[in-house]
Amino acid sequence: MFENLSPIAIAEQLGERLKQARLNADLTQAEVAARTGLNRRTILNAEKGNVQLKNLVAILVSLGMVEQINMFIPMQEISPVQLAKLKGKKRQRASKTQKKKRQIREDKSLW
Repeated sequence: MFENLSPIAIAEQLGERLKQARLNADLTQAEVAARTGLNRRTILNAEKGNVQLKNLVAILVSLGMVEQINMFIPMQEISPVQLAKLKGKKRQRASKTQKKKRQIREDKSLW
């Protein structure tokens, strides 16, 4: 459904869904703002697709939709191949592949 849309269009679609969820809960923007501790303008912006992640989570909690996060971004497991490479340690960050680093070293050695 979202494959051919720009990130902005996807954000706008999610904002519309957030607005519909609020309306389905029969809540005003002011009521959601009071429940979350955010201001009404933040709720309005979220419904337009412009929201910070922590504010989106607060809104979802206030609407009783926190479980939707599991469907939105499912828990990611470490692949067995990665786990074997890391020797049981949890990966902390992404890095350039060793192949690219080797290529750079080889290119420098030609000079």
